[in-house]
Amino acid sequence: QLQASGGGLVQAGDSLRLSCAASKGTLSRYGMGWFRQAPGKERELVAAVSRGGGSTSYADSVKGRFTISRDNSKNTVYLQMGSLKPEDTALYYCAARPNAILSAAYRDGYTFFGQGTLVTVSS
Repeated sequence: QLQASGGGLVQAGDSLRLSCAASKGTLSRYGMGWFRQAPGKERELVAAVSRGGGSTSYADSVKGRFTISRDNSKNTVYLQMGSLKPEDTALYYCAARPNAILSAAYRDGYTFFGQGTLVTVSS
């Protein structure tokens, strides 16, 4: 099971770091991603990281502001969010992508989704 944490209410321009921990299994077997879904909008992949952590991919809307990383020794994935904007307000959750090669940051194929953490950015 995947559990995201670290969300909260912040002001525009602030930073937050989200964490995603696995209670079972070994995350190093999976490509990992952070998704978000705002009210009335479709879910979108915000960032992805390869199994080894060396490759990453970002949505255009967060490039240069968000950084995804992972610590396989701690079975945890992170999303460092900076220069937050009101339009970043959403429920954020992490997901695991099986059958992943070591060096690829995937845009699709995620099958295990965790519970989310709410991020609210006020203007």
